[in-house]
Amino acid sequence: MINDGMFTSNTDDWETPQWLFDKLNWIFGFDLDVCASDDNHKCERYYTAQQDGLKKYWGGCKCWCNPPYGRQLAKWVEKAARSVEENSSTLVVMLIPARTDTRWYHEFIAHNPSAHTVFLRGRLKFGGAEYNAPFPSMIVVFGKLQGEKK
Repeated sequence: MINDGMFTSNTDDWETPQWLFDKLNWIFGFDLDVCASDDNHKCERYYTAQQDGLKKYWGGCKCWCNPPYGRQLAKWVEKAARSVEENSSTLVVMLIPARTDTRWYHEFIAHNPSAHTVFLRGRLKFGGAEYNAPFPSMIVVFGKLQGEKK
């Protein structure tokens, strides 16, 4: 039986699973959540939708980014890639859908030497969701990894 709810969503905001953030934060030590709300921010310092993280300067920060997964997603991916190009001490780690057929994936991730991708196994259960997401996810790290030579 096919459930229509498995293929659509009433929201483009998917709250980061705490266990996943904790694991990544242990590795990277984030100091800025660039796309959050007062209720779901993962870092002490964060930007809300009203502050519009796309218009803010991320340079020199270790940024966590779980952006809305709608039409604006490409802008967030581009902002992450450009922020690292503008300031080499910037690190941006994104949790995004694994959409390898998109223009933004090929333009800003696939052939970008500063982008490192990890495809997550299975489907994540976001925030307080009852069911797993209807899509696969990936972690994309933009920036120089510790020990990596430039």
